[in-house]
Amino acid sequence: MFRRSFQRFCAGEEKRVGTRTVFLGSHPTSETETYIEPKFCDNRIVSSKYTLWNFLPKNLFEQFRRIANFYFLIIFLVQVTVDTPTSPVTSGLPLFFVITVTAIKQGYEDWLRHRADNEVNKSTVYVIENTKRVEKESEKIKVGDIVEVKADETFPCDLILLSSCMSDGICYVTTASLDGESNCKTHYAVRDTTIECSIESIHTLRATIECEQPQPDLYKFVGRINIYNNSLEAVARSLGPENLLLKGATLKNTKKIYGVAVYTGMETKMALNYQGKSQKRSAVEKSINAFLIVYLLILLTKATVCTALKHLWQSNPQNDEPWYNEKTQKERDTWKVLKIFTDFLSFMVLFNFIIPVSMYVTVEMQKFLGSFFISWDKDFYDEEINEGALVNTSDLNEELGQVDYVFTDKTGTLTENSMEFIECSIDGHKYKGITQETDGLSETDGPLTYFDKADKNREELFLRALCLCHTVEIKTNDAVDAATKSADLTYVCSSPDEIALVKGAQKYGFTFLGLQNGQMRLENQRKEIEEYELLHTLNFDAVRRRMSVIVKTPTGDILLFCKGADSAVFPRVQKDEIASTKVHVDQNAVDGYRTLCIAFKEITPDEYERIDRQLIEAKMALQDREEKMGRVFDDIETNMNLIGATAVEDKLQDQAAETIEALHAAGLKVWVLTGDKMETAKSTCYACRLFQTSTELLELTTRTIEESERKEDRLHALLSEYRKKLLHEFPKSSRSLKKAWTEHQEYGLIIDGSTLSLILNSAQDTSCNNYKSIFLQICMKCTAVLCCRMAPLQKAQIVRMVKNLKGSPITLSIGDGANDVSMILESHVGIGIKGKEGRQAARNSDYSVPKFKHLKKLLLAHGHLYYMRIAHLVQYFFYKNLCFILPQFLYQFFCGFSQQPLYDAAYLTMYNICFTSLPILAYSLLEQHINIDSLTSDPRLYMKISGNAMLQLGPFLYWTFLAAFEGTVFFFGTYFLFQTSSLEENAKVFGNWTFGTIVFTVLVFTVTLKLALDTHYWTWINHFVIWGSLAFYVFFSFFWGGIIWPFLKQQRMYFVFAHMLSSVSTWLAIVLLIFISLFPEILLIVLRNVNHKSARVTKRLPSSGTSTVFMLSQTSSNHSFSWSE
Repeated sequence: MFRRSFQRFCAGEEKRVGTRTVFLGSHPTSETETYIEPKFCDNRIVSSKYTLWNFLPKNLFEQFRRIANFYFLIIFLVQVTVDTPTSPVTSGLPLFFVITVTAIKQGYEDWLRHRADNEVNKSTVYVIENTKRVEKESEKIKVGDIVEVKADETFPCDLILLSSCMSDGICYVTTASLDGESNCKTHYAVRDTTIECSIESIHTLRATIECEQPQPDLYKFVGRINIYNNSLEAVARSLGPENLLLKGATLKNTKKIYGVAVYTGMETKMALNYQGKSQKRSAVEKSINAFLIVYLLILLTKATVCTALKHLWQSNPQNDEPWYNEKTQKERDTWKVLKIFTDFLSFMVLFNFIIPVSMYVTVEMQKFLGSFFISWDKDFYDEEINEGALVNTSDLNEELGQVDYVFTDKTGTLTENSMEFIECSIDGHKYKGITQETDGLSETDGPLTYFDKADKNREELFLRALCLCHTVEIKTNDAVDAATKSADLTYVCSSPDEIALVKGAQKYGFTFLGLQNGQMRLENQRKEIEEYELLHTLNFDAVRRRMSVIVKTPTGDILLFCKGADSAVFPRVQKDEIASTKVHVDQNAVDGYRTLCIAFKEITPDEYERIDRQLIEAKMALQDREEKMGRVFDDIETNMNLIGATAVEDKLQDQAAETIEALHAAGLKVWVLTGDKMETAKSTCYACRLFQTSTELLELTTRTIEESERKEDRLHALLSEYRKKLLHEFPKSSRSLKKAWTEHQEYGLIIDGSTLSLILNSAQDTSCNNYKSIFLQICMKCTAVLCCRMAPLQKAQIVRMVKNLKGSPITLSIGDGANDVSMILESHVGIGIKGKEGRQAARNSDYSVPKFKHLKKLLLAHGHLYYMRIAHLVQYFFYKNLCFILPQFLYQFFCGFSQQPLYDAAYLTMYNICFTSLPILAYSLLEQHINIDSLTSDPRLYMKISGNAMLQLGPFLYWTFLAAFEGTVFFFGTYFLFQTSSLEENAKVFGNWTFGTIVFTVLVFTVTLKLALDTHYWTWINHFVIWGSLAFYVFFSFFWGGIIWPFLKQQRMYFVFAHMLSSVSTWLAIVLLIFISLFPEILLIVLRNVNHKSARVTKRLPSSGTSTVFMLSQTSSNHSFSWSE
């Protein structure tokens, strides 16, 4: 007992760092031992951000971190503390509206999270305490509690499986809520606890679990369990992911299980996974910030000019202190610098509406509501999986229209990941066909030097290897029945390759019947049942690129079977066995098949004893377990004998080739990043038209570099040769590069992982620091790039390298497997395919779609429209606010720079909130300047908006000068109208508030009608918000000026609007000024339509291209999204 206590509290460094000890049932391991209950977090899930007490301060703090909100808060405080020309209400009310709307939205979302948390936390669970089932709320589970879970219930926390109702201690679990995988996974209890399936025996179990501290990886777990029986010595067993039942997963096809809680509440893997990812920002947001800086400079310039001119004007005493407005003594004694400063602040307040505070709210609403269009699009619905597209983040919608580079995985993305066993090679003999009862296998082809089949024993050894070397399971309802017919078996596995190989062996007479009590059962060609004891499984990983099993035969022999990629297996087998099989492997790769090599070796009992000891020692490690196991695996998988190879076909996805062609036509560069062999990947690239028959391929692979003794010299020579060829072929201007692809020879580049490592590593060497830059120059000139034999980390390195190119091109990564997650997270936009290799990619992506073909419409249609809409929204907001404030600036020249407001406070407050907000929101959600069919059928239209074209300096200056022109027309048009001393028949003279109201009326109608002119796709919603906003303005003006409001000190707008409209000349002036303001826009539209009509007649495309030219039209489109039909 003393020794156990000493070991527990004085363990080595491995245990002290990053591990925890859990006592089963919160009981000490012996009755005489003092038990101090460790402190862990409770099982409450908290996904909400706020509480009732901290909501207000925390939410306000988060909102005022946004620069525009903080700016308006400062302006509001200036209005409150300094004598400014406008009421604090004019800036305070819009700010209050924006803050309130955002707070309500975030508060409601948080309330929903609170409600969901309570449903989980208050759910009923059963815990074993003192040999009784005790009903508890889920949030009261503690680490160490033994929990009972029944069929179809979800696990309330992360549990280590102790026992199940099945005799071999297994249970079936679905993790659809965690990673989207709907297939059943098998989890195991350690052998020493499988018999403890009653409440009494579970309660008497004494054990401790030592495991790593909580970490978010769903597929990794490291621990060990120490079981204390009657003896003082503990029996230690390793624990891995196969023993861990994750919170949120569901128990299936198993009546009940018992498990011990190891991670609870916010320390469960599910909670750690949903605590946020790094925030991605779109290029549009960067443009908004740049525009804000420009308009802030305009604001500062206006305030500075007006302040200087005011004090210049007041340098004349008659202007500074006229007889009718004498200053007080206090005003005369005011420090001049202080007076200049307060005047500057007053002008800042007067012109502050040039900064559109409500734009942020509108942009957020546009992104949030617009993201539903992707989810609602019926073209993205896949009947096979009964799912459509999913938007995980709405912040990047417009980025879909700005993509320059597409990085795609091959298997499961371009291909179906639906494998079919095609043929195999055994000892250099090629086999293809079906079972023949007399011969077993039918030989269809072979090397010229061989005319007979391989040895019968070698054939059977090969097929037994296929039946034993895998992680395939049998899908059953309760348990595997020994009498199960082979025809009724349903195989389940996370890897489609393994199922294809097991089915291939079944086709040739060897049927895998499942795993029972550690025995792998198979039926041979003679219908005899063979049983092999599974001793160890050396699992597959992306680094080793192979997997192995160690089994004991019925005769007591110990065999290791290994399967893996040829590059991973060939260096570990006898050299003289490789040549005959390599011929078939290379040919199968050229044909586009996925190849795996099969090897075996016999292990002597003494050797196995050493291997077993090393494996157990590595599995028991709590620190660096994977690295230690990897070293042991490498040591075991040596000196093997090659048996043969397999060829599996992975069919190309539907419309994958058409999608690649469309992306190329849209000016996008497509790179395929795959871990497959070069020949297999190359064949797939030709099939999906990434490479055309006319494409000249440039190779940077191990094969081309190993021609020289010094690889670096050969690599440098090849890079220089390729760069010279490409620079001579293509023009230097990068702008014309996309067009040049169709006018010049197309080039494609092929590079493998080892060569890429050589380039990246050499780039760090001062003598070869230009390798990387030359390589990037070559890549930029190629229309397509194939990167084969890529590790997951290298995929991310490629994406990062392209992201950092000059000009910061927008990158998009698309993949379906866990090995694609790194590049999906690295790229600007990540797309996950809801594939057959799990949902890790879809779960970590920004958008997920069922098939690769959906990428075409997602980018060319949705991406194009999203970008166009939000770009127009941003430009329109700055335009309408400059139109709004410019007359106010000009007015100061005619009122002695007295900071007199031109508009009434109600108009200042309502302009951005009510009068002009809804039309642009509806436009930014519904506009289709080109219909969907045209966008998808003519991918070249995508190039028109590439490079953030609508938010560049040119369009920005156009909108700015248009706003300056219209603002000048508003002011001086009304000014010239007021040159007439009387505008009414009764000789009454209009005052300054009438002047400002006329300007404001022309302003509201002009900016709204400008948006109506820009609208190509009219719906009833557009009509309602545009004409409704104008009607609301008129109604509000009558209402605001028609009543004497008791809370106003001055009734300056009383009957102003009604009297204004009683003058015929005012009516005419308003209509004329609106027409003059919009005349340049109308003229531009007419000229554009005339040019387009003439272009339709005269323009012709080459015969090899598309026969229809889709032009931008100012007419309404009759096409609508499929979701609205």
